[in-house]
Amino acid sequence: MKTSIIMTASAVFLAVLGLFISFLPTEIIEFLNIEPNLITVLFLKILSALYLGFAILNWMAKGTLIGGIYNKPISFGNLMHFGVGAVTFFKIAFDIEQHPEIFISLTVIYILFAAAFIYIFRTNPAASKE
Repeated sequence: MKTSIIMTASAVFLAVLGLFISFLPTEIIEFLNIEPNLITVLFLKILSALYLGFAILNWMAKGTLIGGIYNKPISFGNLMHFGVGAVTFFKIAFDIEQHPEIFISLTVIYILFAAAFIYIFRTNPAASKE
């Protein structure tokens, strides 16, 4: 499996989310019918910084050898992000009342990326090239 495709796809996904949240935090809060205040805007801005940081990390690492012992912190960081995110989204996706289609879509995307990073984390890329 070409890890560069997964790294590029995750970088683009996280960058789009990060930019969207960074430039439209108040609009997102209002769309989700949440009481807008300084703390919720602050949390969304911090979340966007985290998404953009992971996007840059994945974009810069897309051409390197990843998996097994190679770039283990990058694969493990992505696995933790998408794995914990998938579990969290799965817990709430079917119980949420406001815009469930958004949360179900994010749940599916997170599950797919979590599965991909589990594969990357457990596979030795040097052995698969032989």
